[in-house]
Amino acid sequence: LGYALSGAGHAKPQTAPTSAYSSPARSLGDTGITPLSPSHIVNDADPNVSEQQTFLVVVAIDFGTTSSGYAYSFTKEPECIHVMRRWEGGDPGVSNQKTPTTILLTPERKFHSFGYAARDFYHDLDPTEAKQWLYLEKFKMKLHTTGDLTMDTDLTAANGKKVKALEIFAYALQYFKEQALKELSDQVGSEFENSDVRWVITVPAIWKQPAKQFMRQAAYQAGLASPENSEQLIIALEPEAASIYCRKLRLHQMIELSGKAAVNGYSASDTVGAGFAQAKEHVRRNRQSRTFLVENVIGEIWSELEEGDKYVVVDSGGGTVDLTVHQIRLPEGHLKELYKATGGPYGSLGVDYEFEKLLCKIFGEDFIEQFKIKRPAAWVDLMIAFESRKRAAAPDRTNPLNITLPFSFIDYYKKFRGHSVEHALRKSNVDFVKWSSQGMLRMSPDAMNALFKPTIDSIIEHLRDLFQKPEVCTVKFLFLVGGFAEAPLLQQAVHAAFGDKCRIIIPQDVGLTILKGAVLFGLDPAVIKVRRSPLTYGVGVLNRYVEGKHPPEKLLVKDGTRWCTDVFDKFISADQSVALGELVKRSYTPAKPSQLVIVINIYSSEHDTVSFITDPGVKKCGTLRLDLTGTSGTAVPARREIQTLMQFGDTEIKATAIDIATSKSVKVGIDFLNY
Repeated sequence: LGYALSGAGHAKPQTAPTSAYSSPARSLGDTGITPLSPSHIVNDADPNVSEQQTFLVVVAIDFGTTSSGYAYSFTKEPECIHVMRRWEGGDPGVSNQKTPTTILLTPERKFHSFGYAARDFYHDLDPTEAKQWLYLEKFKMKLHTTGDLTMDTDLTAANGKKVKALEIFAYALQYFKEQALKELSDQVGSEFENSDVRWVITVPAIWKQPAKQFMRQAAYQAGLASPENSEQLIIALEPEAASIYCRKLRLHQMIELSGKAAVNGYSASDTVGAGFAQAKEHVRRNRQSRTFLVENVIGEIWSELEEGDKYVVVDSGGGTVDLTVHQIRLPEGHLKELYKATGGPYGSLGVDYEFEKLLCKIFGEDFIEQFKIKRPAAWVDLMIAFESRKRAAAPDRTNPLNITLPFSFIDYYKKFRGHSVEHALRKSNVDFVKWSSQGMLRMSPDAMNALFKPTIDSIIEHLRDLFQKPEVCTVKFLFLVGGFAEAPLLQQAVHAAFGDKCRIIIPQDVGLTILKGAVLFGLDPAVIKVRRSPLTYGVGVLNRYVEGKHPPEKLLVKDGTRWCTDVFDKFISADQSVALGELVKRSYTPAKPSQLVIVINIYSSEHDTVSFITDPGVKKCGTLRLDLTGTSGTAVPARREIQTLMQFGDTEIKATAIDIATSKSVKVGIDFLNY
C-alpha cells in the first residue's frame, strides 16, 4: 500500500462546498494527526473473539415486510429447530408459520397488539373509534426507502398520524422477545432468562448501513441486548441465512425446477405443479410438528459443489428482492460473498400496488384515497381478501379469481359517487374485471397475471444483469427463497429465463428458509467468512504539503510546517473483501508534538477513490478523542505513535485508538445515524 504519507489521500465527508465546510484541521485547533508508518493491514482476527459467552438457546427473528416470525434451537441439540407456536388468528387460504407484520397502538400511543390480533382488533373497532387508534403495516420498507434515516425518522399510521419508527420497531421486537421467552419458559418449565438467549435478527443484504444500525438500536431499546453486551445480538443478512440452510438441504426437502431431464419420474413441465403438490402434501403432514430436524450433514446438492463453485441466492420477500452470489471455500465449506448484494424494492408488495392501481382505475383515485382514510379497517380487509387470491394465481389457471368487496366499500362508494359499484365496473374500460352478483370482483387469470408482471419483470431483469457479470456467468445453482418464491408465476418466469444456465432449486418450506438459516447462523456464526465492504472507510489526516500536487486551498501553515489538510487516509475500499473479525491498523502521530489531545475523525463514502474528506458523498461516521496528557515529560518519545485499528464485524464496525507511549485507548462504534 506504500506510505500513506505520500499524500495520495482517499476519502470524502459532508457534501458541502469547501467554503461552507470548515476544515476539521482548522476548526479543531491543534488536534490534527499525520500518518506515521507505512500502512499495513493485519489479518489477525481479534483474539478476544474466541472467548465467546455461552448461550443456552439461539432465537432468530425474521422481521419481514409482510410477515414475521421466530424460530429457536437449544445449543445442546442444534439439529432441532423449533418454529414458533401457532399464532392466534390466521387467514383462510394462507397457512404459514408466520404472522402479519402489523402493529396496533392505543390512542394514547401505547403498544396494544401485534400480528393477527392487532389486525382483528382494529377491524372490530367502530369506524369513528378506529380513527383514534394507530395501526401500522408493511412499515419495514421505510428503512429501505428513507435516504437520510435517523433515530427520529417517522412512520405514518393508517389514520395518517405520525409515530417514531424506532419506537415501532422496538415495540415489535419486544413483542417477539416476550413471546419467545414465554414459549421457552413453558418448554423448560421454569422462568427463562434473556441473558441465556443469543438473538439473531435478519435484515436484507441490500439495506444500507444506517438501516442495519437502526435495527440494532431498536433491538437494544427492546432489551434484546445492550451496547455493552453487543455480542448477544447478531444482525444476519437474509440471503446469507438462506444460504446456510440451503447447504443442509436433502433431496426430499426441495423441488428442482429443471429443464434437463425427468425428475422423480415427472417430465420437466410437470415438475412445477406436481413437485409442489407433493411438497405441499409433505408440508401439510408435518404442519402439526413445529420441529424441523436439520441433519448435521451436507445435503446431496451441496456435496456436488466443489472448491470455487458459485451459486446465487435469490431472496424474494414482501418488500425487497436480494440477489447474492456466494462461492464455496473448502475444506470447511465456508461461504465467501463474491458479489456485493444487489436488488431492489421488487417484493410481492409490488403486486399489491398494481391491484391498488387497478382499483383506482375502476373506482377513481379520489375515492380510493378517501376510502383508505375513512374506512381503514375495511381497506385492510380488502387487501387480505386480495392476498389469498394472489396466492391462488398460477400460470396455467383458467377459471376466474373472485375477490369479495367489503360491504362498507360498496356502501361508501354509493354515497361517494351516487351510483353503484356495478355501474362503475360496467363503465370502466377494464374488461377483464367483472362484477358478480354475489358482491365480488371477478378477475380473469390474465388480469391477475398482469398484476404480477411488473414485479416479476423487474426481478428477471435484475437477474439478467447479474448473470452478465463475468464472475457470475459460471453459476451452478440458483436457490429461490423467501415468501414470494412460493408464487408459481415467479417460479415459472425464473425457470423460463435461467433454466438452461443453472439448476434452480426451491426449498420446500421456502417461506421459513431464512428463519431456519438464521438459527443455524446463530449456532455457528463463523460459517460466513468473507464479506464485501459496502463502503470505503478512512480517517481525516494532515499530510506534508507538496507544491503542484496538492490544491492550494488545502494549504495550512502551522509553526512553519506546511500541511495539506482534509486528506482522506483510506482504511478499506468499497467492495474490498473483508474477513469477519479482520483488523486493519494504521499508525499516526500528532501533527504538533506539544498537542495535549488528538481527535481522529472517521469518514465513509460509497465511492472507491476518495482524496479529501470534503469530496462529494463523504460522510462523517465516528470520532475518537484521545487525551495525551499524563505522561512524565521524559518518557514521551520524539515521534509519538498513535495506533488506530478498525475491526469489521457482522454489521458493526469498531474503531480503537491507542497511545503506544501510555497504552491509553479509546473505542468507538461506527455510527451512521447520529452524524
